[in-house]
Amino acid sequence: MADSVDDEYDCMIGPLLDRLKGGADREQIRTFLHHELTDHFGLSLPYDVDGMADRVMVWWTSTRARGT
Repeated sequence: MADSVDDEYDCMIGPLLDRLKGGADREQIRTFLHHELTDHFGLSLPYDVDGMADRVMVWWTSTRARGT
């Protein structure tokens, strides 16, 4: 089943959730994503790391509001 296959970006999930649970703000999430994408994965600009950080924060805020 496709859902059971690891994705190359799965290694970011745990550290990202740890940061969110620890109270990281948008800039800290943005910095983490930028570092991972450029240093760990070797991606180069342009990519929308600001938009990704915004979406992560909106998602996290909405999950916290629902109590999940």
